[in-house]
Amino acid sequence: MLPDADTLPETLLDLAVPHEDINDLVALRRTLTADAGAMRLVQECVEELVRDIGEPGVEVPLAERVAEAPVALGPYFAVYVFVAALPYTRSYHRERGVTADVSRRTLADLGRNMAFHRRRHGRGGVEVPQWLTHHFRGELYQLGRLQFERARLGQRTGRAVARAGLDVAPGEPCLNLHIPDFQGPLSPAACDRSLELAREFFARHFPRERYRVAVCHSWLLDPQLKQHLDPESNIVRFQERFEPGRDPGEEPEPEDTEPVRFVFGDPDLPLTGLPRRTSVERAVGDHLRAGGHWYVRHGWFRL
Repeated sequence: MLPDADTLPETLLDLAVPHEDINDLVALRRTLTADAGAMRLVQECVEELVRDIGEPGVEVPLAERVAEAPVALGPYFAVYVFVAALPYTRSYHRERGVTADVSRRTLADLGRNMAFHRRRHGRGGVEVPQWLTHHFRGELYQLGRLQFERARLGQRTGRAVARAGLDVAPGEPCLNLHIPDFQGPLSPAACDRSLELAREFFARHFPRERYRVAVCHSWLLDPQLKQHLDPESNIVRFQERFEPGRDPGEEPEPEDTEPVRFVFGDPDLPLTGLPRRTSVERAVGDHLRAGGHWYVRHGWFRL
């Protein structure tokens, strides 16, 4: 199920696992393989992860299973699960004709997730293993600057699309759009290129699934950002691609920790100490310090 100690580093590097984590993962491999119960848990996690691989919308309770791992392996246990599942994911990609480059860049989100964990906690680990199930199940792909997830329209966004006159109903296929960190500016040119890649990619590799709209759920769509940022900023121009994806007058709940987590790396940082080095840092921190709130907003546009 797992590469041996000599070849494991190569596999980890292919997944963009940070260099400072590799020696620990190789050393702990011996602890894992010597524990029959832990190895059985790895096998069960992999079986659950790859069951019905490629089927969008299947919930795999990986975070709950990872929590059952021995304490000594806890921070890294999810990495071994994803490494053990890697042959199944690569096989699915090959069956779909997905190129090795797209496969590698998509699955490299494991390393990005681990870098985020180290930035927040100062030690190795996987920040959100549940999120990575979408990548290893063939649902999500990194195409240029953005990530695109095969999904289906929810009721509220579906109603919003229908109000705009597009004949797309709730439950029909859509692409959920995600904005990964550590990937450079969110420039209009980079987004345009990603969208062109996505149109070509899904038409070629998933021809039976017709994707007519892209959907995004993010604090980056909060219109309050326009009060703090230049109208020509990348974020404001990104927002302008979208139509509102919820019912008129619907009041969302504040989600102040979302921008703090993504901009500063830790949702629990005290507001008084948030840096003001960039326009986005100033926007997020100053707005909260003034008593305001941030909201996750929902949007869509035609593909």
